[in-house]
Amino acid sequence: MTSSIPKPNPLRGRFNAWMMAKFEDDFHREVGARKEAELSEFCGTVVEIGAGNGNNFRYYPPGIKLVVYEPNPYMHPRLLEAVQAHALDYELRARSAEDLEFEDNSVDAVVCTLVLCTVPDPARVISEVHRVLKPGGRFFFIEHVGAARGTTLRKWQDLLDRPWRWLFEGCHTNRETGSFLKAAGFSQIEVESFTSKKMPPLIVPQIAGMAIK
Repeated sequence: MTSSIPKPNPLRGRFNAWMMAKFEDDFHREVGARKEAELSEFCGTVVEIGAGNGNNFRYYPPGIKLVVYEPNPYMHPRLLEAVQAHALDYELRARSAEDLEFEDNSVDAVVCTLVLCTVPDPARVISEVHRVLKPGGRFFFIEHVGAARGTTLRKWQDLLDRPWRWLFEGCHTNRETGSFLKAAGFSQIEVESFTSKKMPPLIVPQIAGMAIK
């Protein structure tokens, strides 16, 4: 399989790297306790999809092998700074996650935060996550999602999805990511919905949780 994600536009790629740095710090503080409780317990080989500027790296324990996927090269400078700041054993793969390039049942944990909104084929990415996880392996996720159908916010999300997607290089305002997760075949999945107080109004509906293979 090959990655289908387009190369970042030089202007929008830089803009998105800047925007992620601007909003992610506040958002990660909002959900930091949840992340620390889960990510600090991981061990072995951990894969992070769409690592961005490396804001999750502070929560990983020492001793893990971290493999990060981040196709936007304009994210890489801050990402590498975060790796060095937290002294992580890492490998950077500058590509999308439709093909994770691991053997079946070989990864201990996968992390994905604010990514499934943007990947070209979220169902395929989640299927890959399920494939590479060991039995009992854990998939931690936090994602912004479409508001409930029929609400005013959902109508705005549907209306503005196309220009938003163009500006933010594929990010959808209205993806129903929870349905992809529930259809992926995990033995156990816990999903909590919440409203972010830190994100732009169009993407405040969020889900967070853990899926176990």
